[in-house]
Amino acid sequence: MTIGILTQPLSANYGCILQNYALQTILKREGFKVYTINRCKPTMPKSKFIVFCVGSILKRGLLKWIFRKDVILRTWWATKKETTIINQNIDQFIAQNITQTEKFFKNKFDIINKYEFDAYIVGSDQVWRPQYSPCLSNYFLDFLNGNKEVKKIVYAASFGVDNWEFTFQQTEQCSYLAKQFDAISVREDSAIELCDKYLGVEAIHVLDPTMLLKKEDYIDLIKQGNIPERENILFSYLVDESDEKKCSIHKVAEELKLHPISGMPPNSFHLKQSKKDLSDCIYMPVTEWIAGFRDAKFIITDSFHGTVFAILFNKPFVVFENENRGNARLNSLLKMFKIENRLITSNVNFETKLYDLDYSEINRIIEKERDKSLTYLLIALVDTTTRKKKTQKFY
Repeated sequence: MTIGILTQPLSANYGCILQNYALQTILKREGFKVYTINRCKPTMPKSKFIVFCVGSILKRGLLKWIFRKDVILRTWWATKKETTIINQNIDQFIAQNITQTEKFFKNKFDIINKYEFDAYIVGSDQVWRPQYSPCLSNYFLDFLNGNKEVKKIVYAASFGVDNWEFTFQQTEQCSYLAKQFDAISVREDSAIELCDKYLGVEAIHVLDPTMLLKKEDYIDLIKQGNIPERENILFSYLVDESDEKKCSIHKVAEELKLHPISGMPPNSFHLKQSKKDLSDCIYMPVTEWIAGFRDAKFIITDSFHGTVFAILFNKPFVVFENENRGNARLNSLLKMFKIENRLITSNVNFETKLYDLDYSEINRIIEKERDKSLTYLLIALVDTTTRKKKTQKFY
Protein backbone atom coordinates (compact mmCIF):
# COMPACT_ATOMS: atom_id res chain seq x y z
CA MET A 1 0.00 0.00 0.00
CA THR A 2 1.27 3.47 -0.90
CA ILE A 3 0.32 6.28 1.49
CA GLY A 4 0.39 10.04 1.02
CA ILE A 5 0.62 12.17 4.16
CA LEU A 6 -0.79 15.69 3.98
CA THR A 7 0.49 17.94 6.73
CA GLN A 8 1.44 21.61 6.81
CA PRO A 9 4.48 22.56 4.72
CA LEU A 10 7.69 21.45 6.41
CA SER A 11 9.66 24.52 7.45
CA ALA A 12 11.83 25.77 10.29
CA ASN A 13 9.64 24.21 12.96
CA TYR A 14 11.10 21.30 14.89
CA GLY A 15 7.74 19.99 16.08
CA CYS A 16 6.20 20.00 12.61
CA ILE A 17 9.19 18.18 11.13
CA LEU A 18 9.47 15.55 13.86
CA GLN A 19 5.77 14.69 13.94
CA ASN A 20 5.97 13.99 10.22
CA TYR A 21 9.23 12.07 10.61
CA ALA A 22 7.67 9.96 13.37
CA LEU A 23 4.52 9.15 11.40
CA GLN A 24 6.53 8.19 8.32
CA THR A 25 8.90 6.06 10.40
CA ILE A 26 6.07 4.13 12.07
CA LEU A 27 4.32 3.45 8.77
CA LYS A 28 7.52 2.39 7.01
CA ARG A 29 8.24 -0.08 9.80
CA GLU A 30 4.87 -1.64 9.10
CA GLY A 31 5.86 -2.17 5.48
CA PHE A 32 3.99 0.70 3.84
CA LYS A 33 5.43 2.90 1.11
CA VAL A 34 5.05 6.45 2.37
CA TYR A 35 5.42 9.97 0.95
CA THR A 36 4.78 13.34 2.51
CA ILE A 37 2.93 15.49 -0.01
CA ASN A 38 5.35 18.36 -0.60
CA ARG A 39 2.96 21.23 -0.84
CA CYS A 40 4.97 24.45 -0.71
CA LYS A 41 3.97 27.74 0.81
CA PRO A 42 2.80 30.24 -1.79
CA THR A 43 5.24 32.99 -2.64
CA MET A 44 4.25 36.62 -2.17
CA PRO A 45 3.18 38.29 -5.43
CA LYS A 46 5.65 40.94 -6.58
CA SER A 47 3.07 43.74 -6.36
CA LYS A 48 2.16 42.80 -2.79
CA PHE A 49 5.83 42.52 -1.88
CA ILE A 50 6.50 46.08 -3.12
CA VAL A 51 3.55 47.41 -1.10
CA PHE A 52 4.84 45.55 1.96
CA CYS A 53 8.34 47.04 1.61
CA VAL A 54 7.10 50.60 1.04
CA GLY A 55 4.75 50.29 4.01
CA SER A 56 7.56 49.05 6.24
CA ILE A 57 9.83 51.93 5.21
CA LEU A 58 7.13 54.51 5.93
CA LYS A 59 6.32 52.87 9.25
CA ARG A 60 9.95 52.88 10.27
CA GLY A 61 10.31 56.55 9.33
CA LEU A 62 7.22 57.45 11.36
CA LEU A 63 8.46 55.57 14.43
CA LYS A 64 11.87 57.20 14.11
CA TRP A 65 10.23 60.64 13.98
CA ILE A 66 8.07 59.88 17.03
CA PHE A 67 10.79 58.37 19.23
CA ARG A 68 13.65 60.47 17.82
CA LYS A 69 15.81 57.37 17.35
CA ASP A 70 16.19 54.51 14.93
CA VAL A 71 14.08 51.42 15.42
CA ILE A 72 14.76 47.76 14.76
CA LEU A 73 12.37 46.91 11.96
CA ARG A 74 13.09 44.95 8.82
CA THR A 75 11.99 46.38 5.50
CA TRP A 76 12.67 43.23 3.50
CA TRP A 77 11.89 39.53 3.55
CA ALA A 78 14.51 36.84 3.44
CA THR A 79 15.77 36.16 -0.06
CA LYS A 80 15.88 32.58 -1.35
CA LYS A 81 19.63 32.52 -0.67
CA GLU A 82 19.20 33.86 2.88
CA THR A 83 16.43 31.35 3.62
CA THR A 84 18.66 28.54 2.39
CA ILE A 85 21.38 29.64 4.83
CA ILE A 86 19.00 30.06 7.77
CA ASN A 87 17.31 26.68 7.21
CA GLN A 88 20.36 24.72 6.04
CA ASN A 89 20.36 22.30 9.00
CA ILE A 90 16.59 21.86 8.91
CA ASP A 91 16.57 21.20 5.17
CA GLN A 92 19.38 18.67 5.51
CA PHE A 93 17.41 16.65 8.05
CA ILE A 94 14.30 16.67 5.87
CA ALA A 95 16.27 15.59 2.80
CA GLN A 96 17.92 12.73 4.68
CA ASN A 97 15.01 11.47 6.75
CA ILE A 98 11.66 12.33 5.15
CA THR A 99 10.43 10.99 1.81
CA GLN A 100 8.52 13.66 -0.10
CA THR A 101 6.74 13.99 -3.41
CA GLU A 102 7.98 16.55 -5.88
CA LYS A 103 7.21 20.17 -5.03
CA PHE A 104 4.03 21.85 -6.09
CA PHE A 105 2.25 25.09 -5.26
CA LYS A 106 -1.34 26.26 -4.84
CA ASN A 107 -4.05 23.69 -5.56
CA LYS A 108 -2.44 21.72 -8.37
CA PHE A 109 -3.03 18.37 -6.72
CA ASP A 110 -3.12 16.61 -10.08
CA ILE A 111 0.67 16.58 -9.83
CA ILE A 112 0.46 13.83 -7.19
CA ASN A 113 -1.73 11.53 -9.27
CA LYS A 114 1.33 9.78 -10.62
CA TYR A 115 2.14 8.45 -7.15
CA GLU A 116 -1.07 6.40 -7.23
CA PHE A 117 -1.74 6.61 -3.50
CA ASP A 118 -3.96 3.91 -2.04
CA ALA A 119 -4.56 5.96 1.11
CA TYR A 120 -4.23 9.54 2.30
CA ILE A 121 -3.50 10.50 5.90
CA VAL A 122 -4.19 14.06 7.01
CA GLY A 123 -2.17 15.14 10.04
CA SER A 124 -0.80 15.80 12.43
CA ASP A 125 -0.29 19.27 13.96
CA GLN A 126 -2.76 22.15 13.63
CA VAL A 127 -3.91 21.22 10.13
CA TRP A 128 -7.52 21.98 11.05
CA ARG A 129 -6.87 25.49 12.33
CA PRO A 130 -7.92 28.13 9.76
CA GLN A 131 -5.21 30.68 10.55
CA TYR A 132 -2.48 28.05 10.07
CA SER A 133 -4.07 26.39 7.02
CA PRO A 134 -5.31 29.11 4.63
CA CYS A 135 -6.50 26.48 2.11
CA LEU A 136 -8.41 24.72 4.86
CA SER A 137 -10.55 22.52 2.63
CA ASN A 138 -7.41 20.87 1.24
CA TYR A 139 -6.85 19.38 4.69
CA PHE A 140 -10.29 17.80 4.38
CA LEU A 141 -9.15 16.30 1.04
CA ASP A 142 -11.45 18.40 -1.14
CA PHE A 143 -9.37 17.37 -4.15
CA LEU A 144 -10.61 13.79 -3.58
CA ASN A 145 -14.26 14.77 -3.25
CA GLY A 146 -16.39 11.78 -4.22
CA ASN A 147 -13.41 9.47 -4.76
CA LYS A 148 -14.26 6.19 -3.02
CA GLU A 149 -11.34 4.21 -4.41
CA VAL A 150 -8.80 5.48 -1.86
CA LYS A 151 -8.84 5.39 1.92
CA LYS A 152 -9.13 8.75 3.65
CA ILE A 153 -7.80 8.88 7.19
CA VAL A 154 -7.16 11.65 9.68
CA TYR A 155 -4.48 11.01 12.29
CA ALA A 156 -4.15 13.34 15.29
CA ALA A 157 -5.48 16.44 13.55
CA SER A 158 -5.55 19.49 15.79
CA PHE A 159 -7.77 22.57 15.97
CA GLY A 160 -5.25 24.05 18.43
CA VAL A 161 -8.00 25.63 20.51
CA ASP A 162 -11.18 24.42 22.19
CA ASN A 163 -13.44 26.98 20.51
CA TRP A 164 -14.74 26.95 16.92
CA GLU A 165 -12.77 29.23 14.57
CA PHE A 166 -14.27 28.15 11.21
CA THR A 167 -16.47 30.56 9.28
CA PHE A 168 -19.99 29.47 8.37
CA GLN A 169 -18.86 28.67 4.81
CA GLN A 170 -15.85 26.69 6.05
CA THR A 171 -18.01 24.77 8.49
CA GLU A 172 -20.52 23.88 5.81
CA GLN A 173 -17.89 22.73 3.30
CA CYS A 174 -15.64 20.89 5.78
CA SER A 175 -18.58 19.16 7.46
CA TYR A 176 -19.58 17.72 4.09
CA LEU A 177 -16.02 16.57 3.35
CA ALA A 178 -15.39 15.19 6.85
CA LYS A 179 -18.19 12.68 6.40
CA GLN A 180 -16.24 11.12 3.52
CA PHE A 181 -13.35 10.06 5.77
CA ASP A 182 -12.97 6.40 6.69
CA ALA A 183 -11.43 7.17 10.09
CA ILE A 184 -10.93 10.36 12.08
CA SER A 185 -8.68 10.82 15.09
CA VAL A 186 -7.72 14.05 16.85
CA ARG A 187 -4.88 15.21 19.07
CA GLU A 188 -6.87 16.97 21.82
CA ASP A 189 -9.73 15.64 23.91
CA SER A 190 -11.69 18.87 23.31
CA ALA A 191 -11.55 18.23 19.55
CA ILE A 192 -13.86 15.22 19.93
CA GLU A 193 -16.73 17.51 20.88
CA LEU A 194 -15.86 20.03 18.15
CA CYS A 195 -15.97 17.27 15.52
CA ASP A 196 -19.31 16.05 16.80
CA LYS A 197 -20.94 19.46 17.22
CA TYR A 198 -19.72 21.27 14.10
CA LEU A 199 -18.63 18.59 11.63
CA GLY A 200 -21.16 15.93 12.55
CA VAL A 201 -18.56 13.14 12.76
CA GLU A 202 -17.16 10.86 15.44
CA ALA A 203 -13.49 11.15 16.35
CA ILE A 204 -11.04 9.25 18.53
CA HIS A 205 -8.43 10.88 20.78
CA VAL A 206 -4.90 9.65 19.97
CA LEU A 207 -1.28 10.53 20.68
CA ASP A 208 0.70 13.03 18.65
CA PRO A 209 2.87 11.08 16.14
CA THR A 210 6.07 12.08 17.97
CA MET A 211 4.94 9.95 20.91
CA LEU A 212 4.44 6.88 18.75
CA LEU A 213 8.22 6.58 18.77
CA LYS A 214 10.15 5.83 21.94
CA LYS A 215 12.97 7.77 23.56
CA GLU A 216 15.41 5.18 22.24
CA ASP A 217 14.36 5.98 18.66
CA TYR A 218 15.32 9.61 19.15
CA ILE A 219 18.57 8.69 20.88
CA ASP A 220 19.47 6.68 17.78
CA LEU A 221 18.86 9.82 15.72
CA ILE A 222 21.15 11.82 18.01
CA LYS A 223 23.87 9.21 17.59
CA GLN A 224 23.64 9.64 13.84
CA GLY A 225 24.38 13.32 14.37
CA ASN A 226 27.26 12.45 16.69
CA ILE A 227 26.17 15.06 19.25
CA PRO A 228 28.32 14.88 22.43
CA GLU A 229 26.57 14.96 25.80
CA ARG A 230 26.62 18.15 27.83
CA GLU A 231 26.43 18.41 31.58
CA ASN A 232 24.53 20.72 33.92
CA ILE A 233 22.39 22.47 31.35
CA LEU A 234 18.95 24.04 31.47
CA PHE A 235 17.38 23.65 28.04
CA SER A 236 14.79 26.18 26.91
CA TYR A 237 12.66 26.10 23.79
CA LEU A 238 10.56 29.23 23.41
CA VAL A 239 8.73 29.79 20.14
CA ASP A 240 7.45 33.13 21.44
CA GLU A 241 10.17 34.79 23.46
CA SER A 242 9.61 37.66 25.87
CA ASP A 243 11.81 39.50 28.35
CA GLU A 244 9.72 38.05 31.15
CA LYS A 245 10.25 34.48 30.00
CA LYS A 246 13.97 35.01 29.50
CA CYS A 247 14.21 36.52 32.97
CA SER A 248 12.53 33.41 34.40
CA ILE A 249 14.99 31.15 32.59
CA HIS A 250 18.02 32.94 33.99
CA LYS A 251 16.50 32.98 37.46
CA VAL A 252 15.88 29.22 37.45
CA ALA A 253 19.29 28.48 35.90
CA GLU A 254 20.96 30.48 38.64
CA GLU A 255 18.92 28.79 41.35
CA LEU A 256 19.66 25.30 40.04
CA LYS A 257 23.25 26.18 39.12
CA LEU A 258 22.73 25.18 35.50
CA HIS A 259 24.01 26.62 32.23
CA PRO A 260 21.10 27.88 30.05
CA ILE A 261 21.03 26.72 26.44
CA SER A 262 18.33 27.76 23.96
CA GLY A 263 16.79 25.57 21.28
CA MET A 264 16.22 28.60 19.05
CA PRO A 265 18.70 30.72 17.05
CA PRO A 266 20.27 33.65 18.94
CA ASN A 267 18.36 36.07 16.74
CA SER A 268 15.30 36.11 14.51
CA PHE A 269 15.96 37.24 10.94
CA HIS A 270 12.86 39.43 10.80
CA LEU A 271 13.82 41.33 13.95
CA LYS A 272 17.29 42.29 12.81
CA GLN A 273 18.11 45.65 11.35
CA SER A 274 21.21 44.56 9.49
CA LYS A 275 22.00 41.71 7.14
CA LYS A 276 25.48 41.31 8.61
CA ASP A 277 24.56 38.85 11.37
CA LEU A 278 22.78 36.20 9.32
CA SER A 279 24.84 33.49 11.05
CA ASP A 280 23.00 34.25 14.30
CA CYS A 281 19.70 33.34 12.63
CA ILE A 282 20.63 29.79 11.56
CA TYR A 283 18.54 27.01 13.11
CA MET A 284 20.53 24.31 14.87
CA PRO A 285 20.47 20.74 13.49
CA VAL A 286 17.38 18.74 14.42
CA THR A 287 19.53 16.12 16.15
CA GLU A 288 21.18 18.81 18.27
CA TRP A 289 17.75 20.15 19.23
CA ILE A 290 16.66 16.68 20.38
CA ALA A 291 19.97 16.30 22.26
CA GLY A 292 19.00 19.35 24.30
CA PHE A 293 16.20 17.29 25.85
CA ARG A 294 18.50 14.31 26.36
CA ASP A 295 21.09 16.38 28.24
CA ALA A 296 18.86 18.78 30.19
CA LYS A 297 18.59 18.72 33.95
CA PHE A 298 15.57 21.00 33.63
CA ILE A 299 13.46 22.22 30.70
CA ILE A 300 11.46 25.41 30.18
CA THR A 301 9.28 25.74 27.10
CA ASP A 302 6.12 27.35 25.69
CA SER A 303 5.74 24.76 22.95
CA PHE A 304 3.51 21.72 22.58
CA HIS A 305 6.28 19.61 21.11
CA GLY A 306 8.78 21.02 23.57
CA THR A 307 6.49 19.60 26.25
CA VAL A 308 6.19 16.28 24.40
CA PHE A 309 9.96 15.77 24.27
CA ALA A 310 10.41 16.80 27.90
CA ILE A 311 7.94 14.03 28.80
CA LEU A 312 9.47 11.46 26.43
CA PHE A 313 12.91 12.05 27.96
CA ASN A 314 11.47 11.98 31.49
CA LYS A 315 12.77 15.43 32.44
CA PRO A 316 11.50 17.90 35.04
CA PHE A 317 9.94 20.82 33.20
CA VAL A 318 7.49 23.69 33.14
CA VAL A 319 5.60 25.03 30.14
CA PHE A 320 4.41 28.61 29.77
CA GLU A 321 0.87 29.17 28.58
CA ASN A 322 0.78 30.16 24.91
CA GLU A 323 -2.75 31.29 24.17
CA ASN A 324 -2.00 32.64 20.69
CA ARG A 325 -0.80 29.24 19.51
CA GLY A 326 -3.48 27.38 21.44
CA ASN A 327 -3.61 26.26 25.07
CA ALA A 328 -6.06 23.44 24.36
CA ARG A 329 -3.15 21.40 23.01
CA LEU A 330 -1.17 21.82 26.21
CA ASN A 331 -4.14 21.31 28.51
CA SER A 332 -5.10 18.04 26.83
CA LEU A 333 -1.54 16.70 26.82
CA LEU A 334 -0.86 17.50 30.47
CA LYS A 335 -4.29 16.25 31.53
CA MET A 336 -3.62 12.88 29.91
CA PHE A 337 -0.59 12.40 32.17
CA LYS A 338 -2.14 14.09 35.23
CA ILE A 339 0.53 16.79 35.42
CA GLU A 340 -1.55 19.93 34.84
CA ASN A 341 0.55 21.80 37.42
CA ARG A 342 3.37 21.96 34.85
CA LEU A 343 1.44 24.67 32.96
CA ILE A 344 2.24 28.15 34.25
CA THR A 345 1.66 31.77 33.34
CA SER A 346 4.67 33.95 32.60
CA ASN A 347 4.09 36.15 35.66
CA VAL A 348 3.85 33.28 38.16
CA ASN A 349 6.65 32.55 40.57
CA PHE A 350 7.11 28.83 40.00
CA GLU A 351 10.00 28.14 42.37
CA THR A 352 7.88 25.64 44.31
CA LYS A 353 7.35 23.60 41.15
CA LEU A 354 11.00 22.87 40.50
CA TYR A 355 10.77 19.29 41.72
CA ASP A 356 11.30 16.06 39.82
CA LEU A 357 8.32 14.26 38.37
CA ASP A 358 7.46 10.65 39.14
CA TYR A 359 7.63 9.24 35.63
CA SER A 360 6.73 5.65 36.49
CA GLU A 361 2.99 6.32 36.13
CA ILE A 362 3.49 8.72 33.21
CA ASN A 363 5.48 6.10 31.27
CA ARG A 364 2.78 3.51 31.94
CA ILE A 365 0.17 5.84 30.46
CA ILE A 366 2.40 6.55 27.44
CA GLU A 367 2.76 2.83 26.70
CA LYS A 368 -0.97 2.26 27.01
CA GLU A 369 -1.90 5.24 24.80
CA ARG A 370 0.81 4.37 22.28
CA ASP A 371 -0.60 0.86 21.86
CA LYS A 372 -4.13 2.21 21.44
CA SER A 373 -3.08 4.87 18.95
CA LEU A 374 -1.01 2.50 16.82
CA THR A 375 -3.76 -0.11 16.82
CA TYR A 376 -6.31 2.44 15.70
CA LEU A 377 -4.09 3.75 12.90
CA LEU A 378 -3.17 0.34 11.54
CA ILE A 379 -6.72 -1.02 11.65
CA ALA A 380 -7.93 2.12 9.87
CA LEU A 381 -5.39 1.52 7.11
CA VAL A 382 -5.79 -2.22 6.74
CA ASP A 383 -9.57 -2.62 7.04
CA THR A 384 -11.66 0.51 7.45
CA THR A 385 -14.92 -1.38 6.90
CA THR A 386 -14.58 -3.15 10.27
CA ARG A 387 -12.71 -0.36 12.05
CA LYS A 388 -15.45 0.54 14.53
CA LYS A 389 -16.10 -3.05 15.56
CA LYS A 390 -12.44 -3.90 16.00
CA THR A 391 -11.38 -0.80 17.90
CA GLN A 392 -14.09 -1.18 20.52
CA LYS A 393 -12.04 -3.73 22.44
CA PHE A 394 -9.12 -1.30 22.65
CA TYR A 395 -11.08 1.71 23.94
